Amino acid sequence: MPTNNREMSRAISNKNVLAAQFETADFDGPFLASFGRPELRGVWIVWGGSGSGKTTFTLQLCKYLAGFRRVAYDSLEQGLSLSLQKAWERVEMAEAGSNIVLLNKEQLPELRERLDKRRSPEIIIIDSLQYLDGFNKRSFQKLKNDYQDKLFVFICHDKNGNPDGKLATFIRYDAEIKIKVEGFKAFVTTRYEDPANGEGGADFIIWEQGAADYWAGQI
Repeated sequence: MPTNNREMSRAISNKNVLAAQFETADFDGPFLASFGRPELRGVWIVWGGSGSGKTTFTLQLCKYLAGFRRVAYDSLEQGLSLSLQKAWERVEMAEAGSNIVLLNKEQLPELRERLDKRRSPEIIIIDSLQYLDGFNKRSFQKLKNDYQDKLFVFICHDKNGNPDGKLATFIRYDAEIKIKVEGFKAFVTTRYEDPANGEGGADFIIWEQGAADYWAGQI
């Protein structure tokens, strides 16, 4: 009978599963209500249509996350442009200081080279998934496995209310936090929800007046 010489990993006991400790981010305010207290590693996904408030929300999220870790925003669609600069100013990104950097249309080989360096960003926002050349299911899994202590947030196009494309759909199922943006609201599904304490799952208002006008028109 053939034998497998690979050493089997050790099983984790029921007691040790329950006793395990994890580092979570101490979110507060609207972010706590929507996201809960998440680990800042793994994968999140954000999707929405054009004009929904997705870019503003993404930058609001970048700014907030920069209060916890170093953030790299990889703008694959817009890059450094006047429209991005205006959105940057709109969320008062200057308050994040040196804890956020813009990557100007940086593709996967350059991004991985950056992440291999010491003191590389811990949170990477990829905007958008559809503009990441040659990226597929296998390269997604390798990226996630090679950088297990980092958080990857994938921004995606919307198609009929869902992330656009098979890869985006696959990532959605994998993600710890899934965020659909529509009408200046972010609808958050989080695995870190704690309903007993009112943490996680609440809708996040991106722009109050815009949301009020949009949703009033849906009635």
